[in-house]
Amino acid sequence: MTVLRGDMPPTVIRQPGVVLTDHVLDIPLDHDEPAGERIAVLAREAVAAGREKDELPWLVYLQGGPGSPSPRPQGADGWLARALKDYRVLLLDQRGTGRSTPVNRQTLPLRGPAQAQADYLAHFRADAIVRDAEFIRRKLLGPSGSWSLLGQSFGGFCTLTYLSYAPQHLRECFVTGGLPGLAATAEHVYRAAYPRVAAKNEEHYARYPQDEEAARRIAAHLREHDVALPDGQRLTVEAFQSLGLLLGSGSGSHELHWLLEGAWVEGARGPELSDGFLAQVMQKITFAANPLYAALHEAIYAQRSVSREPTAWAAQRVRAEFPEFDPDAERLFFTGEMIYPWMFEQDPVLRPLRQAAHLLAERTDWPDLYDPKRLAANRVPVYAAVYHDDMYVDRRDSLATADAVPGVRTWVTNEWEHDALRVSSGAVLDRLIRMSRGEV
Repeated sequence: MTVLRGDMPPTVIRQPGVVLTDHVLDIPLDHDEPAGERIAVLAREAVAAGREKDELPWLVYLQGGPGSPSPRPQGADGWLARALKDYRVLLLDQRGTGRSTPVNRQTLPLRGPAQAQADYLAHFRADAIVRDAEFIRRKLLGPSGSWSLLGQSFGGFCTLTYLSYAPQHLRECFVTGGLPGLAATAEHVYRAAYPRVAAKNEEHYARYPQDEEAARRIAAHLREHDVALPDGQRLTVEAFQSLGLLLGSGSGSHELHWLLEGAWVEGARGPELSDGFLAQVMQKITFAANPLYAALHEAIYAQRSVSREPTAWAAQRVRAEFPEFDPDAERLFFTGEMIYPWMFEQDPVLRPLRQAAHLLAERTDWPDLYDPKRLAANRVPVYAAVYHDDMYVDRRDSLATADAVPGVRTWVTNEWEHDALRVSSGAVLDRLIRMSRGEV
């Protein structure tokens, strides 16, 4: 159990074009019990070099995920360079990630038995992240200070939670690929997601027809042989299918093709999957860098006012409705952003979390993340990029939310995929900022 004794002194890092100041704050694990256990949360301030003393508005970046740390800058580039023209940016390592108090297979067993671990993990959803941000805002800006938000993917979900519970401290919000369905259950999310993933498979096989046979051949080999990844995890057909997560990014189809192209090597006993291929697969399917993503992924859709039913491994249950994703199907389809219970048996970094994950999947009393009545009275301007062909976030849910929340202006585009903020060299953020100024 981590016990902290107050905020750590800020540290300063200088990179080309940007000055970074790290604030590590001592924050309550449970904001309803401020005298109880504390955790550390990193808030990294970024300002354009030479403008450190300027009075600049703040822009808080809320990372996608859940369970991923904020980007690690290498100078002023990409979307950060665009943001630094107008803002002082705060890169938040959401609780449990990065330099914030970590949650993983090494630390979670310190909590005690599985139920205690599950109770601890329940404090790491969007509602707690928003209350962390409010705690940090008061520390850095004072009680009356206000700032803007930039929410990417799950960070957009957090933005809607922020608008539900503390909109009075927000100047404006930018959302990229992250307007959630306000009343979407996990079951609804996956029932809408599988057809989108199937369409991405069809697009990939149309682009690279040879990959259909390549995927079929690899799947057949995995059914007939025990193939181990470098971390000891067995590469099953189901695990191989999870490479489909790549298909939701702009370059993912090409990346998958090149991976499949180099799969085989002629060994002493005939053709076998190469060490290089297996190493790359392991890097893409392991949850070593973000175990919270696996543990909490379905919980980000759970709200007791929407449904009192447990999420109960919704992705696995709904998958049965789409036989094209059956691992024994003759034509192999890759899956997408789905978490399955077998992952907690096969992935070594998830195995110690499996009992806690099962308890979370059976939980029925998740607090609400969104307040529809308060959102219906929203006065904070929101500028949202909605990707027409987004594999991860349903376009129809996003547009329904935009219709339900006054002040949301959307830019619907099929020019970009879900990772556009990261790969567009600042173009997507620039478009949203210009929307906020009435320039487009």
